[in-house]
Amino acid sequence: MRSICFYFQIHQPFRLKKYKFFDIGKDHYYYDDYTNEEVIQRIAEHCYLPANQTILQMIKETEGKFKVAFSISGVALEQFELYAPEVIDSFKELAQTGCVEFLAETFAHSLASLEEENDEFEVQVKQHANKIQSLFGYKPTTFRNTELLYSDDIGRRVANMGFKGMITEGAKHILGWKSPNYVYCCASNPRLKLLLKNSKLSDDITFRFSDWSWDQFPLTADKLIDWISACPKDEDVINLFMGYETFGEIQSRETGIFEFLKALPRMAEQADINFETPSNLFSKKKPIDQIHVPYTISWADEERNTSAWLGNELQRSAYDKLYSIRDKVRLCSERKILQDWNYLQSCDHFYYMSTKHFSGGPNHMSPYETPFEAFTNYMNVLSDFMIRVREKFPEGVDVEELNSLMKTIDAQGKIIAQLEEEKSQGFSTSKACKATKSEAKTTKKATSTPKSTSKSAKKA
Repeated sequence: MRSICFYFQIHQPFRLKKYKFFDIGKDHYYYDDYTNEEVIQRIAEHCYLPANQTILQMIKETEGKFKVAFSISGVALEQFELYAPEVIDSFKELAQTGCVEFLAETFAHSLASLEEENDEFEVQVKQHANKIQSLFGYKPTTFRNTELLYSDDIGRRVANMGFKGMITEGAKHILGWKSPNYVYCCASNPRLKLLLKNSKLSDDITFRFSDWSWDQFPLTADKLIDWISACPKDEDVINLFMGYETFGEIQSRETGIFEFLKALPRMAEQADINFETPSNLFSKKKPIDQIHVPYTISWADEERNTSAWLGNELQRSAYDKLYSIRDKVRLCSERKILQDWNYLQSCDHFYYMSTKHFSGGPNHMSPYETPFEAFTNYMNVLSDFMIRVREKFPEGVDVEELNSLMKTIDAQGKIIAQLEEEKSQGFSTSKACKATKSEAKTTKKATSTPKSTSKSAKKA
């Protein structure tokens, strides 16, 4: 049976306020609270809340046959908690249906997976998985990297973290003649299964749904299902991956996008097509082949690589400067420093510095007029942040010494945890032994023959 796998990305960065050179060393708060609150509440009203309500209704009407997956970044979840807690509540309601899967990703929606010399990637993934479990009571088993970043090396690291499957882009230069409509596996660790985005159909919904100049306009539910049904019979997995803002924000309610979504289950059932989550597909289907990805791919732009975030000198300089202090930051225990560290890693800050599509006007996704303005503002903030980190760990401390210290601290933490566990087990064993001895004494007293009785028996 052919399956449709819907996955939605949800991410909003903590946008930075206008931070001037003269603020460095004086002002340690970096965020534009007004803009962040306005953006979250606006998108919640247009997209998150009505889309969640629509999906909940679809699940109930289909008696659980409609299924979807979400990947919500940690920084987006923290903004929901601050500015729109009702969005968290609506996701909890979806989680209770059992028809929604929550995927793991990097907490900060960062480029940490490109860092091979440290474990920042693994730390953030664990932090995000813990956040998902604490909010929704769900332990993620499927991984989705920032902007669908993937390579053989990233796949190996994800598999080593214990994930069963991962989703990424069905990039043409990687697939060649192959179709994205199958389950594949990682070349560096075949135990990790892969789902690849069907870019054509996904982008038809996200970008072309309301485009009057498109030769297939209008896109209707029955038309999409007809296209899926026309695929070769053995192509049994159609992965529709997109930003959740497609529903109500990119494509406004007036375009009919919600009616289109609601009509899909009925049309799919008539065509004998069902809906599955990534983990369900990984458990039911075997990979048909390995996918070799020696260089990192993503779902951004036509190139499907990392150039949207690291394509020019401004971006690379900011990126290198940020991660140069990683070891020192991870030695800090101050909550505010660790929080700022997460927020400053969001890949959006580097995307705003991109010059790929800059032609004199502002990037429509950027709060800055120019990429250079984005770079200057970010570097001013980063300079102040680095001063705060240096105050904790002066420049005289060698990086190798820091690494050695980190290993020592980590080892000590493990030893302490082990001793506490052994102590706890020993305490429980001791109590059990005492209880056993007490019971034994009681039993002995109850079963032993009284001395007087024994003497009488001997006389007799």
